[in-house]
Formats: sequence, C-alpha cells, structure tokens
Amino acid sequence: MSTEAAQIQPNVPWPSQGWQRERWPVGLLFSVLVHALLLSLTFGGADFGLPGLGFPWQARRVEVPALRIVLDPGSATTAEPPLNKGGGSPAGQVPSTTTAMAAARPALNADPSGPPAPSRPSEPAEPAEPAGKSMTPPDVTTLIVPPTPAQPAPSIEAERREIERQETERQEAVKQAAAQQEAARQETARKEAAQAAAAAKVAKAEEATRVEAARLEADRQEALRQDAVRREAAQAELARLEAQQQDIARLEEARAEAARTEAARADATRLEIEREEATRQAVVRQEAADAAVAAAAAVAARIEAEQQEALRQGAAAHQQAALREAARAEAARQDVARQEALRAEAAQLEARRQEAAKQATARQEAAQQEAARQETARAAAREEAERQEAARQSAARQEAARQEAAQQNAARQEAARVEAERGEAAKQAAARQDAERQEAARQQAARQEAAQQDAARQDAARLDAAGQEAARADAARREAARAAEAQREERLRAIGRQLNEEADRRKAAEAAREASNLPSSWSTARRGRIFGRSDTNAELVLYAEAWSRKIELNMTFDAVREAVKQPHTDPVVMVAIRSDGSVESVSFVRSSGVAAIDEAVRSIVQSQANYPAFQPALAREYDVVEIRRTWRFDMAIRLY
Repeated sequence: MSTEAAQIQPNVPWPSQGWQRERWPVGLLFSVLVHALLLSLTFGGADFGLPGLGFPWQARRVEVPALRIVLDPGSATTAEPPLNKGGGSPAGQVPSTTTAMAAARPALNADPSGPPAPSRPSEPAEPAEPAGKSMTPPDVTTLIVPPTPAQPAPSIEAERREIERQETERQEAVKQAAAQQEAARQETARKEAAQAAAAAKVAKAEEATRVEAARLEADRQEALRQDAVRREAAQAELARLEAQQQDIARLEEARAEAARTEAARADATRLEIEREEATRQAVVRQEAADAAVAAAAAVAARIEAEQQEALRQGAAAHQQAALREAARAEAARQDVARQEALRAEAAQLEARRQEAAKQATARQEAAQQEAARQETARAAAREEAERQEAARQSAARQEAARQEAAQQNAARQEAARVEAERGEAAKQAAARQDAERQEAARQQAARQEAAQQDAARQDAARLDAAGQEAARADAARREAARAAEAQREERLRAIGRQLNEEADRRKAAEAAREASNLPSSWSTARRGRIFGRSDTNAELVLYAEAWSRKIELNMTFDAVREAVKQPHTDPVVMVAIRSDGSVESVSFVRSSGVAAIDEAVRSIVQSQANYPAFQPALAREYDVVEIRRTWRFDMAIRLY
C-alpha cells in the first residue's frame, strides 16, 4: 500500500465519481482471479498429503496413442476371404483370447510416455493389408497379434460372441488406460502447481528480503550521512570556537598591550609633572634664600650707616656710644646668629624636602612596582582563568563527543535490535502466513469471504491513504504557495521601501529647492511624515491606520473597478492631511502608469474628506501629516 501511495502524484485530486464507477470492473477481475486460484487447489498430494495449487499450463501433456489391433494371418494353409475390406483376420482364423490379452496387457500397463511394447521376435508378423493401406499414423500404437494354429471353424454365433467379448475387453482396457493417464496428468499438474506456488512464495520472500535490504541500506546510508553532517557541524563548531578563542586572546593581548602603553605614558607624564614641580619648588626656595640674604645685607648696611652716623655725632657721649656700640655689636652678632639659624633652618627644610621627595619617589616607585605586580598577577589570573575555561570547553567538547559516540553506538545497537526484531517478526509473519494458508485451505468458503473483505479493506485503506497523501500534498503545496507569496510580498515591500526612500530624498531635495518659493504660512507649518506602518510616534501611527481603514472599508473600489483591468503598477501615493481633517494635497511618488487609475485615486481621497481631526497630543506636535501608502487593487483597495 505504501508503494501505491508513493506513486500518487501530489497534484492528483480526490477521486471523482467517474473513478467510483470504474472500480467495479477491477473488483470483479480481482474476485475472478481469487476464485480461479482457489479452484486450482488440489488435495491429497503425493508428497505429504497437504493441499497445493495446480495450474493447467504446468501439467506435461502427452497425447495418448490410439490402440489398434492388427490380426496377422501368418502362413495359413487355406485361404479364406477377409472379413472386411480394410484387411484383418480371415474368416476361418480367429485369434486366441489369451494371446490377444497377453499382447495387449504390456501396452496397457506401460508408461503412456514410453514406446509401445514390441512384438515377440519368435513369431514374425507380416502385414496382410495392401501397400496403400499398411501405413499407420505415427501416434497410433499398433499391436500385431500373431496367428494361432488353424483350428476347426466354429459356428458363426460363437465367433460373433467371441468378437463381442473381445471388443468389450478392448474398450474396458482403453478406459482403464485413459483413466490412468488422466490420473497421471492430474498428479503431474498438481506437482507442478505446488512447485509454482513454492517458487512464487520463494520469489515473494526474496522480493520482500530485497526490499527490506534496500530499505536498511537506505537507512544506513541516511544514518551515515547524518553522522557525517553532525561530524562536520561539530568540526565547524570546534573551528569556530578555536577561532573565537584566538580572537579573544588577540584582543586581550592587544588590550593588555594598550593598557601597558597607557600606564607607561601616564607614569612618564606623572614623573615629568613631579620633576617640573620639584624644579619650581627649588626655584621658589632659592628665591626665598636670596631674599633672606638681601634682607640680611640690608640690615648690615643699615647698621653700618648707623655706626657711621654715631661716629659722626662726636665723642660727646663716648661711653654711651661705646655702650651703644656694644649693644649694636651684640645685635649684629645676634642678627648674624639669627641669619645663620635661618640658613641652618633653610638647609634643614631643604634636606627634609629632599628626604620627603626621596620618600615620595620611593613610595611612587613602590606603588608602581605594586601596580605592576598586581597587573602581572591579574594577567596571570586572567591567563589561568582562560586556560581553565579552555580546559573546561575542551572537556565539554570531549564529553559531548563521547556522548555523541555513545548515542551513535546506542542508535546502532537499537537499529540492530530493531532489525533483529524485524527479521523475527518477518519469520513469525511467514509462519503465520503459512498457518493462515493451511487454515484457508481447510476452510475454503471462509477464506473466500475473508479474501473479499480483506480486498475491500485494502481498497478502502488505499483510498484513505491516497486521500490523506493527496491532502498532505495539497497542504504542502498550499504552504509552499503561502511561503512563496510571503517572500514575494517581502521583496515587494523591500522594493517599495527602497523606492519610498529614494522618493523621499528626491522630494526633500525638491522641497529644499522650492522652500524659497513657498508662502510663509506653508513654510512655518509643522509637518509629520509616516512611511509604512511603523513610527516612533504612536499617535501618528494610530491616525494613519484609521485613515487607511476608512479608505479600505468605505466601498471605494467601484471607482477603479474598470480602470484596474488595464496593465498597471501599484501606485505610491502621498496624502497630506491638515489638523482639522481636510486634505491639503495628493501627490504620486510613483504613478500607476494609467491616468484613469491616478485620477480615480485622487477622487477617492477627496471623496472621503473630511477626515477625523488630529488628537490633542498629535495636534500639539504637527499641523500637517503626510501619509504615504502603496495602493493595491485586487478585489478591493488595500493600502500597504
């Protein structure tokens, strides 16, 4: 039934009424063949007494040679007139009954296919018929009965009775020979029918074995192909993972190198800044020291001036001057000591600053070393993590490969088990079929009824399978048609989007060129544009959808019903609607190529005005909304 279902083409529809009318000759022919097969059964065979099949053309037929008895007169002493014109025994010579039966018995008991029994050589026979009538057909067995010694002529009545008796015996022998030949023919036909049935059974078993072997080979090839595909996919996935890991490693290395370069650049910048800061502080300290030395020199000059002034005042108060001189000397000494202390303090501050700078430099170096150590530790940790991740992925791949191998091995074992079960089932099915055939042979009438019911069920199953296959093919064809239509629609939408974008660019360029010529009221209008069915402004999308539904649902197709029968292109129309719902303009981004269709589109848009006013949220943003749609005409107007 699967072969018949596979031969049904996907485009064949459900069987029609004509097919229903043509089914009864097929059923009648099938019934006649089944009855002929059942009538060819023979019982009581010579092998095991089991029933078998016998076909008329299988029996070896050998034509039974006709039995003809010729009486040879031999060397009779007295010539007697013959009994008939065709030759035969003389009237005075009657063959002996025992001799005739002895001569006929070997011919009757011999194999019908063998040669006729020869006459005894000790009694040669000479034909008594003329030369023109002595020839007999090649398939006629002729028994030549030698003459008996001359006996006294019996009476005519005795001769007649003897002839009748011999004729009766001859007819009985012929009947027995024919019955034996018919029995032999039937036996040969039965054997040949049994051989033909056995040969048919063996051929059927061989055909089933061949089909099963072909199916198993196909399954094995399919399993090998799927295994190869899985291996190729695994190898491709492994190569992809390796390439991804190498890319990740290269990126990490590049990032680490960039980080090291950036850190080195930052360290160099920071050291340069610190060096400049130290130089600036040294300059400041040097200037402070120079200022202190200048102040000390100014104090010394002032003291020297005071001393000279005191010397010029005279020696009147020499003692007071001496005291003042001592005080001044003491003050100068203290001033010098103070300056020395300041210089020592400055030296100590410089030493402490240098020590602090050294300590800061050491701390910075230590921090840099610590940062470098931490970066090295992080890099090592990252490398260790990557190594562990690679090891984990490798282990996972090995585990997946092991599981895949285990699954394949289990699948092979399962296939072997299923194959063994199938073989066992086939053997059991064969045994059951033999038992069923034997049971059917014993119950011929029940077998005929069961065969008719089985034929009816098979016809119903075939029709059901054919219907299901046709339905599946029809569903697959419809699905393929829908997929092709969806792809075509998607391509058309993509082309439409591209054309819309190009038209928008052209329109924007034209608008930019014509902006200087537009009135001020137009140039200051806030415009919103929606191309297609998606936009970030939900209010704009809702308004455009409501406008499209109004065009589609208001029975406007009658205006273009006759025009769209002409070859045309789906037009792309831009409709500008003001905030109060009035139509500002209708422009064509792409014309349909038919002036009547373009004019009908303008009339449809104008006939449906006024459209709903803008919602408050939409009116706060736009004064004019431009809606662009692709107009398609089939059984109605559809806007995309």
